[in-house]
Amino acid sequence: MTNIGFIGTGVMGISVVEHLLKNDHTVTVYNRTKAKAETLLTKGAVWAETPQNVAETSDIIFTMVGYPVDVEDVYYGEKGIFKADVANKVLIDLTTSTPSLAEKINQTAKEKHAEALDAPVSGGDLGAKKGTLTIMVGGDEQVFNDMKEIFKLFSSSLELHGPAGSGQHTKMANQIMVAGTMTGLTEMLVYAEKAELDLKKVVKTLSGGAAGNWSLENYSPRILKEDYSAGFFVKHFIKDLSIALDEAEKMGLNLPSTMLAKELYEQLSQKGHAEDGTQALIKLWWENE
Repeated sequence: MTNIGFIGTGVMGISVVEHLLKNDHTVTVYNRTKAKAETLLTKGAVWAETPQNVAETSDIIFTMVGYPVDVEDVYYGEKGIFKADVANKVLIDLTTSTPSLAEKINQTAKEKHAEALDAPVSGGDLGAKKGTLTIMVGGDEQVFNDMKEIFKLFSSSLELHGPAGSGQHTKMANQIMVAGTMTGLTEMLVYAEKAELDLKKVVKTLSGGAAGNWSLENYSPRILKEDYSAGFFVKHFIKDLSIALDEAEKMGLNLPSTMLAKELYEQLSQKGHAEDGTQALIKLWWENE
């Protein structure tokens, strides 16, 4: 048994905490909106009033919040993690954030005799529920090895990619790829519908060939049922693509496909769909029919 702290019980965080609880860990949770943590409290999680309180009572502290500004506040805010004595503790940020912030957190942790890993995840709400998330880690190899058994409780793919910030860079590579598959999935369905094909048959056929991919397998059934609930929010995908493009610019790279995907998702958001799941991109076409 390990005392674990978890800050951020949103769509994915709540499922991660459930896996930790099922494996008999003591989990102290904090969320800006306590109501979103109530289900976990009924299952044995302990409530803390601030991120600082979470850090004070935990050996390992996970964070999984929305934006880099939220990560900054959780760690460096008036009642943030670094207001606690974090010596000999491990701080793990599962948020998709910026590589530079991951490096800053790692440096501050070292100064306070703690360890930190940036460990963004991929797999959406379904991966979190199934415990099959992909985790991309940046940080010290020994700390990574020490945390492996905890990570395995909610993941099926786990890799250390280098020093602090490397996990976030890997997640940006992931989001660039996802951007391409989501635009391809959307345009494929629009084309197939216009050609008067049976969309279920098309999805089944394409899933078995070279067009097969995770987005096709997991998001096309939702689209066909007109289920646009968020496994991953449009607003968060725009945030991720913005980070990816900013990092690409720093490296002197031009990524036109990723730029176009971001523009399409911004159009979707402007139409009032920021809180929908990323599969709602199809609405740019279907709502205009």
